[in-house]
Amino acid sequence: MENGADHLHKGKRKKLLRGLQRISSSPSLRRFGRARSSSSPYSSTNALSCVSLTSSPSPFGQPSSSSSYFSHIPSSDLSTAPTSIAPSPSGELSWLSGDESGLPIRKIEHPLTGAITVSLPAEFRKKKTKFNLWGSMPSEIKIRVLSFLSPKQLVRASRASKDFHHMCFDGQLWTCFDASKFYQEIPAGSLAKIIEAAGPFVKDLNLRGCVQVEHYNHSEALVKACKNLTTVNLEGCRNIQRTTLHSLLKTNSQLISLNLTGLPSVHLTTCKIISRDCPQLESFNVSGCKEVDARGIRFIVEGCRKLRDLRASAIRGFGDMDTAKAIFETNNLEKLALSGCTDLTDAAFRMMILGPDPEFDILSGKPLVTPRKLRHLDLTKCSRLTENSVKSLADMVPDLEALQLSGLTHVTDAALEPILASVPRLTHLEVEDLNELTNTLFSQHLVKAPCAPRLEHLSISSCENIGDTGMLPVFQHCTGLKSVYMDNTRISDLVLAEAATMVRQRSLRKPRQSSLPVATLNLVIYDTNHVTWAGVLQVLSTNAELLKPRASDKSNVVVVDDSTKQPAPLPAEIITMKCFHTWQMTVNEHTRRVLKGDLASANALAKKWVDHMQTTEEAGFGGRRRRRRAREAQQNLDAEGVNGIAGGGRRRAATTGSVCAVM
Repeated sequence: MENGADHLHKGKRKKLLRGLQRISSSPSLRRFGRARSSSSPYSSTNALSCVSLTSSPSPFGQPSSSSSYFSHIPSSDLSTAPTSIAPSPSGELSWLSGDESGLPIRKIEHPLTGAITVSLPAEFRKKKTKFNLWGSMPSEIKIRVLSFLSPKQLVRASRASKDFHHMCFDGQLWTCFDASKFYQEIPAGSLAKIIEAAGPFVKDLNLRGCVQVEHYNHSEALVKACKNLTTVNLEGCRNIQRTTLHSLLKTNSQLISLNLTGLPSVHLTTCKIISRDCPQLESFNVSGCKEVDARGIRFIVEGCRKLRDLRASAIRGFGDMDTAKAIFETNNLEKLALSGCTDLTDAAFRMMILGPDPEFDILSGKPLVTPRKLRHLDLTKCSRLTENSVKSLADMVPDLEALQLSGLTHVTDAALEPILASVPRLTHLEVEDLNELTNTLFSQHLVKAPCAPRLEHLSISSCENIGDTGMLPVFQHCTGLKSVYMDNTRISDLVLAEAATMVRQRSLRKPRQSSLPVATLNLVIYDTNHVTWAGVLQVLSTNAELLKPRASDKSNVVVVDDSTKQPAPLPAEIITMKCFHTWQMTVNEHTRRVLKGDLASANALAKKWVDHMQTTEEAGFGGRRRRRRAREAQQNLDAEGVNGIAGGGRRRAATTGSVCAVM
């Protein structure tokens, strides 16, 4: 009976629990501090986890009856209930009777004192606008930026967009078109398209070496597009047609500079067109055009009254007196290059300088003729000229700066002495292969000439009679020299030592421009039998020698402490040399180290080179020990990074029973 009563009691309890579950309108308990299963006194299968004893809102928006009921019960009455909720660790839950929703309010013990930053909702945020840097720039700045690009880079950039295509072919960027640097990398069609697109804006056109313009269509595009040219360089365009060239000249009447060097299409008719349609021409180069003679030059000189630069090297017929008279009457030429004009005679040259029937002063013997405006005169290899015509330059070219007389084998000292005395602005003098010149011209006349302090370039190559007597005074008085060609002459080591002294004294007088040395004098001394390696070593040692303060500077220097002394400065100017080929690699390496400021390494290299040269000379007398020392010296040079010097490498072993006299 008791078992039956217990069974009935358990059944009623289960029925009661099911009823409570149906009455409840909230499906879950709110978690405060711990899980609801741990706070339930029932087993997991019969737990009241579905009963809401908190103020959870109804899923339908209205508070449930159970939550409304429990919201009015004081917290003291619920403290002993098995479903009581543990207090929150951060504060207590207070129940507001006036709040109809029955929501618990947590009291915060330590409220925030500072302002709280809350992000603005997305719908109220201001959208960021994209900043187009290129589009916001003024067009002037865009053009300035694109002006730093080369023509090849401009063509590549034009493919980016329509805007870039429009900007890259703006006329301001194509006023100068130089295709000589990239014409080999693009086909003829692409070159023609570029010229066609940029042609109307081009003023300076350089097609030097471009052979792609021989096709008819390409040449026609060039003629039709380029109509505002002022400077044209067609040197090396051997395939350009004569009709194309003539059309180009006719449509560009504002030409100022024209270079047609070596073009076979240039003819006498071309010169007539230039003289008629290009009156503004100032510079004309027709050197090497085989179809042109002196008559064409006369047409240009007479038609182009503003011509100042005429280069007509290797042109036939310059013995024509009419052409010479036309050149004299213009008196506007500042540069006249007639090198290789073998037809130029003494009479024609005197006509160019003195004119027909010149008058001379009775007392001084000077011609009573208006001086010429020539600044640069090139008469190289005009083999028919003699001293009778060359000396007519005396007192007639006071503004002359460069004089080239190489190859005039009949010119002597008597022709050059009055010229040197009357050209105070002379800076370049070339007298190569003049075997009739002597040391007296340089030691007595050049050093006393008014141009001596200004002289920068001197070439006496293959003047076999010039030696130390003539060149030592030159380096003592011509202190502005920058390059001297003395190959195949009779100079010796004394000239090299004097040149090194001159450069050292010059570097002390001039203000220092850089902390590292600078090469200011170039000497060409190969094929000189009297120059030895000792003279070359003297120049190298001077290059790597630290500057010492002058006596005047020492008196003004006050030394406070030895620790404050600064090291001696590096040499400001040094000498570069082109010498005997077996010494050249050592000289180049030594110069490279000096220019870097590494004087210690340069001196070490010079010392090892001395050992090598001494042992090499000793080895020439025979002996196994000397040959071993020579090999060791060569190995020391190889360790310095200078290979192949003075016949470097392993020496060949002597063959038994034979001796090589050369080796």
